[in-house]
Amino acid sequence: MNRVATFGNYQSALLNLMNTQAAGQNAQNRVSTQKNATDLVGFGRQSETLTALKGSSSRIQGFLDTAKTVSDRLVTQDLAMNRVGDGVDGIRAALGNAMAMDSGVSLMTELEAQFQSIRGGLNMKHQGNYLFSGSATTTLPMTAGSLAELAAAPALGGVFQNDSLKAVSRIAEGTTLQTGVLAEDLGTDVLSVLRDIQAYATGPNGPLDGKLTEDQKTFISAQLTRLETASKAVTEKTAITGSMANQVDTVIANHKSQLESLKALVADRTDADMLKAVSDLELSQIAIQASAQVISQLRQSSLLNYLS
Repeated sequence: MNRVATFGNYQSALLNLMNTQAAGQNAQNRVSTQKNATDLVGFGRQSETLTALKGSSSRIQGFLDTAKTVSDRLVTQDLAMNRVGDGVDGIRAALGNAMAMDSGVSLMTELEAQFQSIRGGLNMKHQGNYLFSGSATTTLPMTAGSLAELAAAPALGGVFQNDSLKAVSRIAEGTTLQTGVLAEDLGTDVLSVLRDIQAYATGPNGPLDGKLTEDQKTFISAQLTRLETASKAVTEKTAITGSMANQVDTVIANHKSQLESLKALVADRTDADMLKAVSDLELSQIAIQASAQVISQLRQSSLLNYLS
């Protein structure tokens, strides 16, 4: 005689159905998210490693964002410094031509144009902030609007409003760059020359608008010597900026490489094997169908079927 234990069979079948449904849900989640789990709890013992990897990624991403910001600033800073340098070269060319032609005709007009070029470079902005004003990024670094205003200032230092704090950026572990340059450091030499020329041209030995006298030639020759020094100073600062820009670009490339490596390490631990996930999903669906069929058969089974 066959023994029929309906309650025990139902319990076993239902437990089996619940297990297969849970396995199916797990496989479905892996297929839909392409991840082995959706939270750290699901990764078990690897959760600590994943936390460390993600922490490293966040730290490097922070350095990368800073380095990109610094790189953009240095590009604009290089343009501004080149503008100042071009102005210095333009002044030297104008004075040299005046000496060669023995005439100061239109000399002051040309110097005014070059002053405006230098002024534009010293007062250039990046993302709405002045580049060469130190920490006072909303304050106009150089206030003189013309050669006349430059010469009228009680002292040359009075036309500069930058403070003494230069921008410093930490772009990597143990790597900090002082990228800031002050308008005063960049423009003092050349503006000092322009100020003296303007004062000379409006003084008893001026104006510089016709045939040059011997005294005027001697004066212009002395200014050319001073401008050579000013040009070298601007060129050196521009070269330093270019060198820092190259260094930052290298750091950015290294950060990107590190992030890719960390991303690969995380992916090895979190990304699901899609072939296995799809296979597990199909098998779980078959198992669910089989479990459901067993339960269906149990519903149709009764002790009355064995009583005659």
